[in-house]
Amino acid sequence: MEKIFTVLLLCMLSGPLYAQRGVDTIHNNKIYYLGGTGLSFPLGKTGNAFKTKLFSGSMGLDIALKDPQFFLMPTLYLLTYGYDQQIPDPKYNYMVENGRANFYMLSLAAGRRKQYKRLNSYGYLGPAIGLVSEPRGDIVGQTIAMENKYSISLAGKMGIGADYKFPGFFIGAEIGYLQHFKKIEGNAVQFLSLMIGLKSDITRLSEKVTSVIGIDTYKD
Repeated sequence: MEKIFTVLLLCMLSGPLYAQRGVDTIHNNKIYYLGGTGLSFPLGKTGNAFKTKLFSGSMGLDIALKDPQFFLMPTLYLLTYGYDQQIPDPKYNYMVENGRANFYMLSLAAGRRKQYKRLNSYGYLGPAIGLVSEPRGDIVGQTIAMENKYSISLAGKMGIGADYKFPGFFIGAEIGYLQHFKKIEGNAVQFLSLMIGLKSDITRLSEKVTSVIGIDTYKD
């Protein structure tokens, strides 16, 4: 699955943009806010510990570069899963079933898009870092005491998607692949996410912020 996804992404990023004509008037000198919701599916042995749960979400920015067919897309993902503990934790006497685990992942991706009038397709890839929350439980007297175990995880994120511009906003959807560089519950961790959402122009609001962090909005 991930190999096929990678090939599609590389074709998107490296292929010639035959559909691009002149200046991209939709994204030129623009910064957009992205907000989405959807589902995230564990792949392979990741499914031993994690199960798909309603709902996951994302929020981020689409920052056009000087050539607007290229963009930066910093995005925060909140991925929620059902959780069945696989390996005993020596700090606890009991294992958790039917729990809930959360991944708070910040992706710092770069990508390339193709414009077909109001319809845009795109692909992106980049590193990600985040906080993983796993539930733990123990019995204290006659009470089950629940708490969360936190850890830091590095990952790689890539995705493909499309959006369509309506007056004042976009509606879009994307498929993303997330590969963690550490094992959790004894297995490599990889997820496939499906998000749908809205994109809106926040260029004016972001001008002061982008000047402070040194990203040129390329105003003439």
